[in-house]
Amino acid sequence: MAPTDGPVPSPSGEGNEGSGRFLSSEEHAEYERLRRHAGVRHSRLRYSGAGVLLVLALLLAPLSVVAAWVDDQVSDTGRYVQTVAPLASDPAVQDVVTDRLTDRVVAQVDVDAVTEALTRTLADAGAPPRVVEASESLAGPLRSAVRDVVDRTISRVVTSDVFAQAWEGANMRAHAAVVSMLTGEREGALRAEGDTVQLDIGQVVDEVRQRLVDAGFDKAAAIPDTDRTITLFQAEELGKAKDAMRLLDTMGTWLPVLTVALAALAVWTAPRHRRMLLVTAVGVGVMMVLLLVALALMRRIYLDAVPSATLPPDAAAAIYDTFVRFLRDSTRTLLVVAVIIALAAYLYGPGRGARAVRRLARRGTSAAGRGLSRAGLRTGSAGLALAEHRSWTSGIVIGAGVLALVLWNHPTVGAVALVAGLVVVVLIVLETLAAAARGPDMARTGPAPVP
Repeated sequence: MAPTDGPVPSPSGEGNEGSGRFLSSEEHAEYERLRRHAGVRHSRLRYSGAGVLLVLALLLAPLSVVAAWVDDQVSDTGRYVQTVAPLASDPAVQDVVTDRLTDRVVAQVDVDAVTEALTRTLADAGAPPRVVEASESLAGPLRSAVRDVVDRTISRVVTSDVFAQAWEGANMRAHAAVVSMLTGEREGALRAEGDTVQLDIGQVVDEVRQRLVDAGFDKAAAIPDTDRTITLFQAEELGKAKDAMRLLDTMGTWLPVLTVALAALAVWTAPRHRRMLLVTAVGVGVMMVLLLVALALMRRIYLDAVPSATLPPDAAAAIYDTFVRFLRDSTRTLLVVAVIIALAAYLYGPGRGARAVRRLARRGTSAAGRGLSRAGLRTGSAGLALAEHRSWTSGIVIGAGVLALVLWNHPTVGAVALVAGLVVVVLIVLETLAAAARGPDMARTGPAPVP
């Protein structure tokens, strides 16, 4: 078509309405140029804003994982006990506990005094001089025998279920008492009042009073309920510790939420949402890999810093690995989630590989749908509704998978793989049911394109 040399009507909204003013070709061209320039500038601003939000989200991602893990260990007694429970059954830790307890017990046995007493007894009884002299050299063998007996006895206890139960019970009571004190709860026996730490002995008073009454001391029932607490010590830094506890609880709860919100805003702000989602997922995956590397480096630094005389290397490694295993699991889980999101964002894109995968999937579901149709299992109007609202059904299924992971308490890599597999299976089933709504002849013409 030949270019228009005459006046061009002004675009709607430009100029005064009803004025009848027309734009010349030059004015129209300038208007289009300015509009394109404004669009490019707007896109650049959106990309800049999305970039800033993305950088903040990526920087906060590893901090959020660590903060949530620390908050779990410090404020959640059940989670803490679950963390330290395996240490009681670790062979390296059991050997250390056995050796330390054996040393303490043997140190309380005065073998030299026993040997001297035996020597005096033999001499007083008129034993031959050779026997008396031989008894003086029994200190070494006697000490070794005592150590062997004590070591075997303690080892049987430490390797039994009794030690594991005592270990969990002691850790649970100690952790619960500290948490109750720092959070200001009134449930535990250990409480914080101002800058003082007090022990509530009310249950002990009640128990003693009841036992005295049962034993016949009826007047013990008049023991007053006052002064049921004992001040253990006064700490000037206790207030700071309670403030740090509140800050940790806030960070562990809201820092992950803030990180997710920043990442979502970055995706929503960017002009191309799918591409920004892909970039965000890849970035989060990279940050999780860096966090795993940092944990490995910290492990090496920790093992080098612990003297072997204080703690054997195998026991130190077992303690470190046990304490950070949930942090590692959370990091690996987020890495797998990031990989799955990045893969999904790519497969929904215009890339050649993505188109090939979608085409192959459509052929497979169409073939399965034709098989169902030939078998007389047509889905009718329900299948047609699935085919018509394919994007809505896919979004609902994916959203349900995301909700399942959000509601899952500390999901693992296996849980993520299970949910992702179920989502894929449900999507395949829905596509097959949609293809089965058409007859074999209709299905052979090809399915409707997937958005």
